[in-house]
Amino acid sequence: MSKNTTTQSSRTKTEFGHVSHLGSTHTAYAADYDPTLLETFVNKHPENDYLVSFDAYEFTSLCPKTGQPDFAKVYLSYIPTQNMVESKSLKLYLFSFRNHGDFHEDCMNIILNDLYQLMNPKYIEVLGLFTPRGGISIYPFVNRVNPEFETPELKELAFQRKVNVLNQLPQYKNFVR
Repeated sequence: MSKNTTTQSSRTKTEFGHVSHLGSTHTAYAADYDPTLLETFVNKHPENDYLVSFDAYEFTSLCPKTGQPDFAKVYLSYIPTQNMVESKSLKLYLFSFRNHGDFHEDCMNIILNDLYQLMNPKYIEVLGLFTPRGGISIYPFVNRVNPEFETPELKELAFQRKVNVLNQLPQYKNFVR
């Protein structure tokens, strides 16, 4: 069997959008929060409603008061419209929070707002499972339905996602609406 040394893609250069981080031989990591690191590519299937999910296990930011590091697993999901976030740019963007001082809740809202502004998705959600400090666990969850695509079903999905997240956390087992 011969090795295929060329990569074939079903995407045109235009469909790749402004993707520049992916495939680069040198990765530069930002020292400060930088939403301009985020890049998109064209969604080839905008007629379909499907959920795209990312799990980032190495999120780090700083406490705005003490400067101590905070660590989290960040889970984000969205239903795309025309554009989708490129995963390496997302990784670099999340890394840019490393020296950013903000509360857990603020970080998750910033991430949601930056991605919403970038992609204009039908629906988006971000959950941060922060490592406890001082004996307190903080798990901020934020979601948003795009008013342009809002339906009763999508609003119900957004609410049910909140309930499902709560039900997965030990202190809210069997949360009832």
